[in-house]
Amino acid sequence: MTLVNDGPERFDVWAPEAGSVVLLADGREYAMQKKETAPGSGGWWTAPGAPAQGEVDYGYLLDGDSKPLPDPRSRRLPSGVHELSRTFDPASYAWQDSGWRGKDLTGSVIYELHVGTFTPAGTLDAAAEKLGYLAGLGIDFVELLPVNGFNGTHNWGYDGVQWYSVHEGYGGPAAYQRFVDAAHAAGLGVIQDVVYNHLGPSGNYLPKFGPYLKQGDANTWGDSLNLDGAGSDVVREYILENAALWLRDYHVDGLRLDAVHAFRDERAVHLLEELGALGDAVAAETGLPKTLIAESDLNNPRLLYPRDANGYGLAGQWSDDFHHAVHVNVSGETTGYYSDFDSLAVLAKVLKDGFLHDGSYSSFRGRHHGRPINTALVHPAALVVCNQNHDQIGNRATGDRLSQSLSYGQLAVAAVLTLTSPFTPMLFMGEEWGASTPWQFFTSHPEPELGKATAEGRIREFERMGWDPAVVPDPQDPETFRRSRLDWDEAATGDHSRLLDLYRQLTALRRQHTELAGLGFTETDVAFDDDERWLRFRRGSVEVLINFSDAKIRLDGAAGSVLLATDEATGLEGEALALAPWSAAILKS
Repeated sequence: MTLVNDGPERFDVWAPEAGSVVLLADGREYAMQKKETAPGSGGWWTAPGAPAQGEVDYGYLLDGDSKPLPDPRSRRLPSGVHELSRTFDPASYAWQDSGWRGKDLTGSVIYELHVGTFTPAGTLDAAAEKLGYLAGLGIDFVELLPVNGFNGTHNWGYDGVQWYSVHEGYGGPAAYQRFVDAAHAAGLGVIQDVVYNHLGPSGNYLPKFGPYLKQGDANTWGDSLNLDGAGSDVVREYILENAALWLRDYHVDGLRLDAVHAFRDERAVHLLEELGALGDAVAAETGLPKTLIAESDLNNPRLLYPRDANGYGLAGQWSDDFHHAVHVNVSGETTGYYSDFDSLAVLAKVLKDGFLHDGSYSSFRGRHHGRPINTALVHPAALVVCNQNHDQIGNRATGDRLSQSLSYGQLAVAAVLTLTSPFTPMLFMGEEWGASTPWQFFTSHPEPELGKATAEGRIREFERMGWDPAVVPDPQDPETFRRSRLDWDEAATGDHSRLLDLYRQLTALRRQHTELAGLGFTETDVAFDDDERWLRFRRGSVEVLINFSDAKIRLDGAAGSVLLATDEATGLEGEALALAPWSAAILKS
């Protein structure tokens, strides 16, 4: 089925296992009838005589139930995910972005933010007021954590149960349109984080309608979506039309596909391949780039290969290996999955090859992992990298950022590595000024039992890892959410302001010196010394030199002019570069 905004068929619903379906629309009941459809897509019901136009509050009564259920494709849920849906026609918005030409991933910088904690108000309209700041910072894409409907007032967004809606607390779908329009006016693209691998624990009525979930085949977060079983044709259609909703109706420039390694799909044509084809089709239709980026820990470059080379044809994927290599070398933390990354040799390999684990043994997994990237098929820009993101901060016991434990020099080194790497850099909100506020795991489940189970499960998880339960924040405590909001006032003070200025200089240099982002994998030369703790890498005529130690060092053969130095004591001394402790310099030969 295709998305319909007008006519009685806008209330069509897929409920293949129901014996009867009644549409409740503006207080009136309409008996629904089964539709004749093509093989593989049966089970659709339609409501003759239902309101063809106008705003309508509605829901569905299945098999004589007295409680109406919201539409699985709800565009609006003004009273929450347990209550009636409300129609919303995105075509009624008067877009002002006809001059927008889109952006490509190569050469771009992404900024990841959570609407609820980005500003004190926690709304899309409030976030839109910061778009000028982000443009001035040198950002190209704003990536929003999931905004679809969830139960409660606040959470990370990954407990969503209504994929076609925008959380009312953020302003609903109309505010979303205003945000995207304002972003384009500021010269910024928008990437929307979408979750197609599981649903949240409260308000998920999809199993009452049909076989949306694959019972008994759970991933880390619960039952997987039914991508390859009976009825999966319509489930996949449900996902693909949701992706099209963002890319077409809401003018979004790209999608970040959450945890694609959790997809359970054994069909010959993988869902990711279909999503890649959809993105290309919408790009051809609109004349604008549409960028699909997978979050994946598989280290499988097939996600990035063209479909005619037996790949999935996605534009990008996250590279956890880069984050881990930077994190270990600036923080010294080597526990858990960081254990394999404890050397500059690892960082050098990641800078050259994209992955550490490209078929090598992963001690954390207890097996070999990944495969090499065919550099003839993939540009480095296809790997999205960071030194911090929502997962790597929020999934720590106390949600602590690097800025809460590292010095200015260490933060500066992390910034230089990320923004001069061959890859596409992504910043996490507040990183650019070394925000002192944590970003913790927070929920607002209204159901007492679910809230209690979530809080106790979180504490048990970190207690098993040796943490004192008393220091693990209660995700249900409203203060956990409040303390995770950014403090914008600190950005203008002390080392916060100094770091912010460095980030602005780095994004400007990345634009001015296109070798940094434009060259291929084979055009990165790296040298390092693990004992003296220095690393240098060259991309074309630009060389980046970094001191990871507490001692001043001199590196010979440093020719050219200094484009940037993170410390006043760092500079050229004849044909050598003197690097202050925990500092970096960028040279142009």
